[in-house]
Amino acid sequence: MDAIDAKILSLLQDDGRASMTELAAKVGLSLSACHRRFRELEASGVIRGFGVEIDLERLGLPFEAVVFVTIDTVDGTSIATFESAVAALPNVMQAHRLFGEPDYQLYVATESKAQFQQLYDEQLSQLPGVRRLNSTLVMKTVVPPRAPIDSLPARRRTRHG
Repeated sequence: MDAIDAKILSLLQDDGRASMTELAAKVGLSLSACHRRFRELEASGVIRGFGVEIDLERLGLPFEAVVFVTIDTVDGTSIATFESAVAALPNVMQAHRLFGEPDYQLYVATESKAQFQQLYDEQLSQLPGVRRLNSTLVMKTVVPPRAPIDSLPARRRTRHG
């Protein structure tokens, strides 16, 4: 990956619907060269797909919380069981396994404080192996999900072959 690939990725993060013609013009490549690089980024797995950024508030889920979970036992079976149960909860928008303690960070969105409390009491606290839950409310999103393209180490930004 070089600086041009990084620029293509950065532009796509800003506007995933940008046409190949627009991308080529912005990075200073011919259309065919830009398309070739795009296909290489897809083939290498750097670009895994495209998604939609959803406004949760407009969707009716304005109450957002981060829930930290500590589980009792950290072994292959308990991890798989917990992760499978978390993945089945539709109000869990993201889940990350963490190093150290707590073991997991869940990003949850609900219709209201009352619905969050019900989810917390009836589902999150009942997940297999949960020892402790700790939650905090999201005030606002300052940086939406993105990849740190501009901070890639120089050695990763050099094209080979």
